[in-house]
Amino acid sequence: QVRLVNSGGGLVQAGGPLRLSCETSQYTLAYYALGCFRQAPGKAVEGVAWINSDGDSTNYIDSVKGRFTVSRDNAKNTADLLMNSLKPEDTAVYYCAADLFGEGTKWHVLDEYDYWGQGTQVTVST
Repeated sequence: QVRLVNSGGGLVQAGGPLRLSCETSQYTLAYYALGCFRQAPGKAVEGVAWINSDGDSTNYIDSVKGRFTVSRDNAKNTADLLMNSLKPEDTAVYYCAADLFGEGTKWHVLDEYDYWGQGTQVTVST
């Protein structure tokens, strides 16, 4: 059982940055691709970003391309989502998820993931 811990959420003004982190202390994440998902109030969960196990391949949904950057440090068992130029529509609960040996062809599909973090709230004010 891999326990993922999300952190870094909070309240930020539109246009500002925020960094989210995902970590585990119990197991190595080196074999897992990591996805970042979010759920806005009244909306379905959507995939936001993905990074492969080596950290050399990423995917993003169109609405965050050029603003969000996902990275990871396997030595520290952590991954970060750096969010810049935040917009009110980015307001959501953000989750990280781990996909054992994931290759990314279905990175936005929730069922592809084996473990999930507890989520962290991001609120962007106008």
